[in-house]
Amino acid sequence: MSAPDAAADSQEQQESVNTHYDTRLPKLKWSRRIQIPIIAALVYSVIRTLGPTLRYEVLGWHHAEKVYAQKKQCIWAFWHRVIIPIVWWYRNHGVVVMNTTAFDGQWTRKVIEWLGFGTAQGSSSRGGLRGLAVMARRIEEGKDCAFTIDGPRGPRYIAKPGPVMLARKTGAPIMVFHVGIDRGKTFEKTWDHFLLPMPFARAAILFAPPIYVPKDASVELMEAKHTEMQQELERVRDIAEGWFSLSDAEREEYRKEFSA
Repeated sequence: MSAPDAAADSQEQQESVNTHYDTRLPKLKWSRRIQIPIIAALVYSVIRTLGPTLRYEVLGWHHAEKVYAQKKQCIWAFWHRVIIPIVWWYRNHGVVVMNTTAFDGQWTRKVIEWLGFGTAQGSSSRGGLRGLAVMARRIEEGKDCAFTIDGPRGPRYIAKPGPVMLARKTGAPIMVFHVGIDRGKTFEKTWDHFLLPMPFARAAILFAPPIYVPKDASVELMEAKHTEMQQELERVRDIAEGWFSLSDAEREEYRKEFSA
């Protein structure tokens, strides 16, 4: 190998690998590679067919509007379970989503990019720090970022630290939310209890107030902010999941709370 080639190879290795993370795509068998565009096309077709039939009620969106009025971007955090109803509702806004480099992430990346999202390659297990660096640059460029916060493979409903780290670095607040559906299929054998809404289902999206992380936050404060994020994620999940079993009076009380 010539000296220029060796230098280029060394630089490539340094860019793609560090002590803890590897952002290079894993090598897949040809039988797996050919599945990626097929699965992506099928999933995209389902979302494009189902999405226009869903009817949304949105509570707490004014929190995001206040953030944008301050010329800041949002760091969205939500449970992997509700990815279908939310990617349709917020399609074509250029939000950058943390996306795993594994097989599932490769077809998922195609789907969400077709729906008008951006992607940052990385996850808690592969390339996480590199993905966060990409997200920080996108926030500086005026893009929102988002995490399926218990992804890519769980444990279910246990929040990863990525949003808190990104919020500390960029000054952008963390915005958590959940989506409740009145009619849908929960796949209980999947790690995330994946939710597939039925056609013409009603959906309720609940947004919590922003969580800010100071740029000089200590380790103790970072842990406290992570706990706050976990608690807010659980609270909006519990309210949204039970939304359509509440009485009209109970829903009205929550409407008042989330509009305050």
